[in-house]
Amino acid sequence: MFSKYLNINDKTKKVSPEEALQGRNEPLFIDEKHIITKDNMKRSAATAEKEIYVAMGCFWGTERKFWNTPGVKVTAVGYAGGYTPNPTYEEVCTGQTGHTEVVKVIFNTEEITLDGILKIFWENHDPTQGMRQGNDVGTQYRSAVYTVSDEDRAIVEASKAAYQQQLSASGFGDITTEIAPLETFYFAETYHQQYLHKNPNGYCGIGGTGVSCPIGLDA
Repeated sequence: MFSKYLNINDKTKKVSPEEALQGRNEPLFIDEKHIITKDNMKRSAATAEKEIYVAMGCFWGTERKFWNTPGVKVTAVGYAGGYTPNPTYEEVCTGQTGHTEVVKVIFNTEEITLDGILKIFWENHDPTQGMRQGNDVGTQYRSAVYTVSDEDRAIVEASKAAYQQQLSASGFGDITTEIAPLETFYFAETYHQQYLHKNPNGYCGIGGTGVSCPIGLDA
């Protein structure tokens, strides 16, 4: 089906732009309505809202964590951080797109702060595992935060430093989370959107370190 595949032993090594699958010019068609909130998943942040893009391993469980968070208005799953335009899930799973599984989060800043969002992010996965999350191995499962403003990126970097201190004190290694400006977010197929609402007994691989994040306590 694909012109080239990575050997299973290479799935933890991110491909170069030259090695990445070609992808396609047209975006995948998706139903834009969030089946829980009924909001438009493709919309941008409105007044008193912010958006951020987080990767914590498999995006099914990550999205559920955030749609259940008070103050979060929109969630959607997709792909970012790689090179292949408009990839399919199957292409991302080859490890040859460079993308990681990402959740778009739009939240109301009067109900929850960015620090509050990041507290949930840090505490609900292990950000020290590199190109994996638990038993899910590969570049598509790497930890990442993609921001849409320099101000937000500075907040993320500060929260990383604060959480690293807590992790180090508990015997964990260095945080490997990729922090970068968002280049492009590609929506995943409709069947992945709100997957664990559609499939309540579906797989959810996210889990934290048990180390409390010292930020966002007022959120």
